[in-house]
Amino acid sequence: MATRDLADSPLVRRLADWDDTRLASLADEYDTPLYVTDLDRVKANYRRFSAAFPDAHVMYAAKAHTGRSVLEALLSVGADIECAAWGELQRSIDAGADPNTLQYTAVNPPDHDLDYAVDLAEEAPGLTITIGATDTLDRLAERGYDGRIAIRINPGIGTGHHEKVATGSDAKFGIPYEQVPAVADRVREEFELVGIHSHAGSGVLTDDLEEHCRAIERVGEMARRVGSLEFVDIGGGFGVPYHEDEPPLDLEKTAEMVRDAIGEIDAQLKLEPGRYIVADAGLILTAVNTIKETPSATVVGVDASLATLIRPAMFGSYHPMRNISAPNRQPEPVTVGGPVCTSADVFATDRPIARPEREDVLAIGNAGSYGYELASQFHSQPRPAEVALEDGEARIVRRRETLDDVTRVEQ
Repeated sequence: MATRDLADSPLVRRLADWDDTRLASLADEYDTPLYVTDLDRVKANYRRFSAAFPDAHVMYAAKAHTGRSVLEALLSVGADIECAAWGELQRSIDAGADPNTLQYTAVNPPDHDLDYAVDLAEEAPGLTITIGATDTLDRLAERGYDGRIAIRINPGIGTGHHEKVATGSDAKFGIPYEQVPAVADRVREEFELVGIHSHAGSGVLTDDLEEHCRAIERVGEMARRVGSLEFVDIGGGFGVPYHEDEPPLDLEKTAEMVRDAIGEIDAQLKLEPGRYIVADAGLILTAVNTIKETPSATVVGVDASLATLIRPAMFGSYHPMRNISAPNRQPEPVTVGGPVCTSADVFATDRPIARPEREDVLAIGNAGSYGYELASQFHSQPRPAEVALEDGEARIVRRRETLDDVTRVEQ
């Protein structure tokens, strides 16, 4: 990316940086709730991250947002794709990815996933399968696979914004650290050992970097013990600020700390950002339908719900909110919730927002990562539409579901 282009691309896109008038017109044209994804921002984020690690191979972790338009946008700027399930492999191929460039990170993979990956590798021997259990090696051998393998390490150090994403210290993920050399010997006997992999956690910001780099140091140490590797993959996990007063990740400092932590390795360094690439490139538009004054709170009811965005209910996550219909009204503390019949269906509690009124449209920011991916049809709610912005144009990239879509699989 040209220096001028990087300078024009801020390190973080705050919710207030979006054009309220444009967003209001999208809500009017396409109805609400509505996901909006800025593909130009997606591409800029990938380019900025890649520029900070010029000697590394930067892949995109598809699980953050597997929408075809996002995958196509990233492939157009040279990204390769890391996948965590067979469906992500197929969707990446459908979007135009060369299967020989894909990396499949198998976590307790169902039989169908392994069957698919092994069949794919017969046609695309460049596919890399990352294993986190010797059981997976046994199951691959039973299927006649002898191709490219990366070993996922459990470094014993977890980082990130929530305990549920601190994968580096969770026994579910990766080979226990001291078992890795023996597993590497086995892989070399039966397969082609090409790399080691680790992922310490998700949502890492500057304050988390020292702990994150402690995990990376252990990966570097293991890479030197195992030796003769094509790549060393330290995963993703790099975060974006969700709170308005949080500073963005200092990429130059991050890159310097990562290089120091990994140390000298005779292998290609790989990284797999997901959230960093798409989080601030997406938001949700939702319409106000209810204003209820109570002794304890002013409750604002909207048409989005935890079925639209589950992160606040699942992780207690903060997402910025803005009244795009009347951003200059006097802010008032309000509690914003959806139509789902549970107290968990709340996006904000006592949050100062420009005083909402019925039919106003609110924007929920930083919804581009693990937003639509975790959306559901709870309460028989059809999932929302998604609009993509690119080169000044808006287009539907995912139509709004109907009740027929919800019930289609019933017999």
